[in-house]
Amino acid sequence: MSADIHDSPAWAGAAPRLSVLTPFLRDDPLDLLARLLAEPTDGAVEIVLLDDGTNDPGLTTALKAAIDSAAVPVRLITLPANEGRARGRNRLTLAARGRHFLFLDSDMRPDRSDFLRAWLDVAAKDPPAVFGGFTLEQAPDDARFAVHRAMAGRTDCLSAAERSRDPGKHVFTSNLLVRRDVFEAEAFDAGFTGWGWEDVEWGLRVTGRYGMGHADVPATHMGLDTVPALAAKYEQSAANFARLAALHPQAVAAYPSHKVALIIRRLPGRGLLRRASRAVAGAEAAPVPARAFALRLYRAALYAEAL
Repeated sequence: MSADIHDSPAWAGAAPRLSVLTPFLRDDPLDLLARLLAEPTDGAVEIVLLDDGTNDPGLTTALKAAIDSAAVPVRLITLPANEGRARGRNRLTLAARGRHFLFLDSDMRPDRSDFLRAWLDVAAKDPPAVFGGFTLEQAPDDARFAVHRAMAGRTDCLSAAERSRDPGKHVFTSNLLVRRDVFEAEAFDAGFTGWGWEDVEWGLRVTGRYGMGHADVPATHMGLDTVPALAAKYEQSAANFARLAALHPQAVAAYPSHKVALIIRRLPGRGLLRRASRAVAGAEAAPVPARAFALRLYRAALYAEAL
């Protein structure tokens, strides 16, 4: 089956400067879409959504209804089967018409009412690529997400000034502006499958060739995970981390996760360490900092086997 394409009435003939590109899989992007549609942009912005194989007819119907009433150019691309994060984002760019693309994940929520206007101001300077940052300001504070919140708050929720100290490392597709010609020259590597590291690899590659900017135009990452869900993602990501290390050995050698993984590789009881760290991470009675440390150790132990 081919992709199903559904456009808003304003799609035909639009000439946007900025294309917001949002892939999703089993996430509901309706709330994000409503927030984006509520901000006036005078025809300068279009939105392209990619359903990467959710297969939820109810969600598709609700999205089409919202798109039909939108005064903004919006396109929904619905795929019958999952293509993966890298391929999906590459596909989104084929539908985009703006000079700049804004990759914005479906579980992000803008932290300011003039979010799109702020990005249009950044794009007006015609930068090759800029990461806007993310926060946890609007994210749920349920106890079951405490470990993920602690980990993300420590390493990911950084200001533009902090990110700029290592510009290629702190790049995520959750809130990322890219100029069209840059992406046409450097697309996402489809060799990354499943979850993780394809955005970091892209960031390192593009930073080396074009440079990477950082701005304070943040959005909240709403999609916090429980420890079991995070552990499952880390298990998926081990092969991707090994691919990243092979492609960018010098940069990845400086990553703490890589350094720890190499140490663990030399340990005779690394299987026991992996199981023990996973158990501590999942122990709800343990202090959150200890659980977060154990989960990072578990991730490094997984990577030790893949490197």
